[in-house]
Amino acid sequence: MKHGFLRVACATPSTIVADCESNAAAIIENAKAACKNNAEIVIFPELCITGYTCSDLFLQDTLKTSALVALEKIAEETSGLDSLLVVGLPISDGKAIYNAAAAIHKGKIIAVIPKSFMPNYAEFYERRHFKPFDKTKCAKKTIFISEKNPEVPFGTDILIADSKNQLAKIGFELCEDLWVPLSPSTTASLNGATIIANLSASNEIIGKSEYRKMLVASQSAKTVSAYLYANAGNGESTTDVVFSGHSIIAENGSVLCESALFSNDTIFADVDLERIAHERTRTSTFADCAEKYAEEFREIKIDFVKEEKNEKTSLLRKIARTPFVPSGESERAARCKAVIELQSQGLAKRLRHTHAKSAVIGLSGGLDSTLALIVTAHAFDICGLPRKNIICVTMPCFGTTGRTYGNACALAKEIGTELRGVHIAVAVMQHFKDIGQNPETHDVTYENCQARERTQVLMDIANKMGGLVIGTGDLSEQALGWATYNGDHMSMYGVNGSIPKTLVRYLVKWAADDAKGKGNLTEVLEDILDTPVSPELLPPSKDGKNITQKTEELVGPYELHDFFLYYVLRFGFSPKKIFYLAENAFILQNGSEAYTRETIKKWLVSFYKRFFAQQFKRSCMPDGAKVGSVNLSPRGDWRMPSDASGNLWIKEAESC
Repeated sequence: MKHGFLRVACATPSTIVADCESNAAAIIENAKAACKNNAEIVIFPELCITGYTCSDLFLQDTLKTSALVALEKIAEETSGLDSLLVVGLPISDGKAIYNAAAAIHKGKIIAVIPKSFMPNYAEFYERRHFKPFDKTKCAKKTIFISEKNPEVPFGTDILIADSKNQLAKIGFELCEDLWVPLSPSTTASLNGATIIANLSASNEIIGKSEYRKMLVASQSAKTVSAYLYANAGNGESTTDVVFSGHSIIAENGSVLCESALFSNDTIFADVDLERIAHERTRTSTFADCAEKYAEEFREIKIDFVKEEKNEKTSLLRKIARTPFVPSGESERAARCKAVIELQSQGLAKRLRHTHAKSAVIGLSGGLDSTLALIVTAHAFDICGLPRKNIICVTMPCFGTTGRTYGNACALAKEIGTELRGVHIAVAVMQHFKDIGQNPETHDVTYENCQARERTQVLMDIANKMGGLVIGTGDLSEQALGWATYNGDHMSMYGVNGSIPKTLVRYLVKWAADDAKGKGNLTEVLEDILDTPVSPELLPPSKDGKNITQKTEELVGPYELHDFFLYYVLRFGFSPKKIFYLAENAFILQNGSEAYTRETIKKWLVSFYKRFFAQQFKRSCMPDGAKVGSVNLSPRGDWRMPSDASGNLWIKEAESC
């Protein structure tokens, strides 16, 4: 298992009702094929050895005996496999028949887990044949299978754990157990199970597949687990119902993969156990619930986790290059609309609370200030305030180009705000003179003097007009410290504080599309989108048209930094794991190298250096509403000493 990833599989073999020998052969074949694909856990459907639809044949001793013989044959024929296999069969203790899951590893039957809840409604009548298992009334801890397997651990209080990796721990339930209000998987997860295996035979009717998918995803979210749902398929009797083989693998609320209906496929996924463990520890109420409701479980320890995979092996899960941005066009549009609404409502509340008469924005013609203006205009609409009370201030200086200045002026006009121009070059030159700064020395002082002068202008205009200075800086800039302390770092309310740069671009694009047919706003926004990201603090080209100071050439691609930021903050992953994920996202899974490994490593090291060095700016950042799952506000998601050492993280990143 590398970086916490465990490869799992749900297999739906072809079934012949009541033909245990044929079904065993199909299970063995599927198991061997899944293991060739490096699956470490392979689960099969409910009652797959006999078929789920045997009906009163379950009461026949011939079928029950044949099922046990087939179980031992499966164990024997798979003794050379390292994977944990879980199959379904009917099993009797001499008093009752149980619908059960049998766990097999390296030729041994290591546990039998019975079903807790038997559906006896609509088309289901399992209680006719099977007894629901009640662990409060069953004193037996083992079950007899044969002379070869006389005392196999038996019960619902069983977890199977890897003897070397404490994160890999499996709990079990069967079909209906998932559909009840208090599922066995809930208790299993509270006792440490990070993976839930469900052997199911869920028949298909119109609309059920979507409901089933929602149920599996929801249970994986509530239990903060990887949930493996293997469903019965073609070959089951169609006397009264049809089975589609709809199998699903979900992780903490997200469906990683599912099989097509009626395909009898084997599906694979790499589940992230480190991610699950982090989410459980981060969500402190999970531990509170475990402390209150956990029960005593037996752990059976075996070695089923395989050695670490090769560094260059692609993961069987899609790693998005832009984790902050939905990939689907319709979903992305809906997200953008919702994000701008949240930003606007946050600002609207602040405007009402402060009785502000106006809002002041430093408009540069860049993406961040454009988004801030879009949000502010919407907030004014919410409050019933005229947009002319929004004061957009352009403050051209040494690095301003005609393109950005022109776009700023055009944007203010199209949105219907007041536009003011304050040329700050004279004031900055005076300040250079006062502090003894050579104007020809283009160092950090040269740049920051301009940024602080602009902030002073905005603050003073806001005081004069009874308004608020609206901050434009985004989440990515906060992470990298790409802001002038007490310059553009400061405002009276920051609307973009939890918006990463990769999302800013899509938000502005959404606004451009939404504005089509409404004057020239779309054209202006599209040109802003096409402009290189820059603070414009260094002189432009000689003709004044082209930006020479391009942010991403200096601090690195925001696409990479936002990728790093997401996994650092949301899941607390190590530098090596983030590098591994970045390799998959930008190299292994896309057929071409968006970045080389050397480039990814370079900017990962740079990210950690800047992230630790610039915390002091985040420790006193202005108010601003949290919009997404990641935020750097010291009053919200992120608390960190400004003088903490980053050496551990930097050294690990350098060793990638």
